[in-house]
Amino acid sequence: MLFRSWTDGTVRDAERSLQELALLAETAGSVVLEGVIQRRDSPDPATFLGSGKAKELRSIVVETGADPVICDGELTPGQLRQLEEVVKVKVVDRTWLILDIFAQHARSREGKAQVSLAQMQYLLPRLRGWGESLSRQGGGAGGGAGAGGGGVGTRGPGETKIETDRRRIRTTMARLRRQLREMEKARTTQRAARHRAGIPAVAIAGYTNAGKSSLLNCITGAGVLVENALFATLDPTVRRTRTPGGRDYTIADTVGFVRHLPHQLVEAFRSTLEEVRDADLIVHVVDGSDDAPEEQISAVRE
Repeated sequence: MLFRSWTDGTVRDAERSLQELALLAETAGSVVLEGVIQRRDSPDPATFLGSGKAKELRSIVVETGADPVICDGELTPGQLRQLEEVVKVKVVDRTWLILDIFAQHARSREGKAQVSLAQMQYLLPRLRGWGESLSRQGGGAGGGAGAGGGGVGTRGPGETKIETDRRRIRTTMARLRRQLREMEKARTTQRAARHRAGIPAVAIAGYTNAGKSSLLNCITGAGVLVENALFATLDPTVRRTRTPGGRDYTIADTVGFVRHLPHQLVEAFRSTLEEVRDADLIVHVVDGSDDAPEEQISAVRE
């Protein structure tokens, strides 16, 4: 069950955003039953949609059996708590949905640490608002799907069940940041060695599911996993190859971007994104078959 508070742009923009949310939900393992868009000047400070629409949402939940309800936007801790009180099922916002997908797709030690850190940054201010929901957290970032999981929004980083206090979470976050700094040093050393050897670095960047990994495979035969799915690639893949003229260079596949990418993810994946920042050349891949490729280009550049 999806819902969106439409505050600006055209109705087509709102519909397209909800369609992308549906793809995100399906990537996370949900079956989308219904979608609701409400026109408002600004989101309701209490329940995001407004009390009347929230009650309507509850009626749809009862009729369809939808659980969870997913919001196309980021909810404040208060909105999350009050909306759950009205609809009587778990409420997940766009940010947590994307974090949930990353938790499923993280494979490397660095990727799992990055996702856990981002999840904790998101959950810390929501401990009170997500009291009952947190007690249902499955735990184990990156392990939810393989373990059978509990559905969308249940793949938490493990340490964030309701009985866990803020101090313990902050301690864990500090430990994860130290680990990521060590991994970042190793990555920086590798890049510096390539730079000293005079090997140019190329980075493939773009919207999620635009075809970046397919391009890397075509150029290098890397054999990177290619799926018609959002965020199939989390861990950067760097390959050394050669131009037709005989010049060596490295080319890196990087994590895709999406509209309104959660800032927690941008911070947590900073070391990974440095493959783009430090590249000599960035190849921006755009899916020309998308309904609005210009919007994807704008999101990536932002």
